[in-house]
Amino acid sequence: MLMEAASVAQNLGPGAELAGKYLTFSLGNEDYGVGILSVREIIGVMEITAVPHTPAYIKGVINLRGKVIPVLDLRLKFNMNHKEYDERTCIIVVEVQGQTAPVQVGMVVDSVSEVLNIAAAEIEPPPSLGSSSETE
Repeated sequence: MLMEAASVAQNLGPGAELAGKYLTFSLGNEDYGVGILSVREIIGVMEITAVPHTPAYIKGVINLRGKVIPVLDLRLKFNMNHKEYDERTCIIVVEVQGQTAPVQVGMVVDSVSEVLNIAAAEIEPPPSLGSSSETE
């Protein structure tokens, strides 16, 4: 499941149909967005169980009402400096297409902002997430 989460991380950017409603969130001084239809819920940071032999950006898994959800720290995935989690830090649980079926993944972000209706011309390409799922 975690290796699938690593490959799913590549699918978090917007697709061909860019215009639409986005949940916006912050990482450092940058604002990002994820399609609102992919968002399943927003939760506060909870205990994350580390899993050995996974990339550093995969923080581990959480138990969300009996369902095991892999959690990615987007700061680490985007090669940003680590920041201690605070009261504004949250986990956005999204559903994206995995290799064989939809999968839910949690993304740790600095803060959630708002839902915006964004035109395609206003959207910049997402940062490269790479294609490697190496373990450390």
